[in-house]
Amino acid sequence: MNGHTVLYDPEGRIDGELPLDRATHERAVRAVLAWSDPTALRSDDYEQVGLLLAGAAHAVAADVRACAGRLPDDDGRRLFAEIMLGEAAGRLPQRSRNLREVKNKARLLRALYERLDRLQDAVPAPQAATASP
Repeated sequence: MNGHTVLYDPEGRIDGELPLDRATHERAVRAVLAWSDPTALRSDDYEQVGLLLAGAAHAVAADVRACAGRLPDDDGRRLFAEIMLGEAAGRLPQRSRNLREVKNKARLLRALYERLDRLQDAVPAPQAATASP
């Protein structure tokens, strides 16, 4: 047993409660995108990989949504984030039963992380409440 748990949370109920293991997600994305044999796994196995990627993508999408929400309404970066979030909302619930579909989930997760990086560089961190004496 390796101490890792696969997260499947398609409704995104625990978005802010667990820290993301970005390095593991990025390794999974690289591995999936490197696969070339569509018969290497059974459809059930592809589906399990797709569920892992979808769970991570839901969590990253929540972070993208939070960062974008701190931008002004007329900021183009917010618009791009909202477009990406709409695309993610349509694609994440779809089943991944073959290599092409799993690769699409991997690409989506990679794109969400890229958007999150851009937003985190552009958005000031939320101000913590300071107590006055």
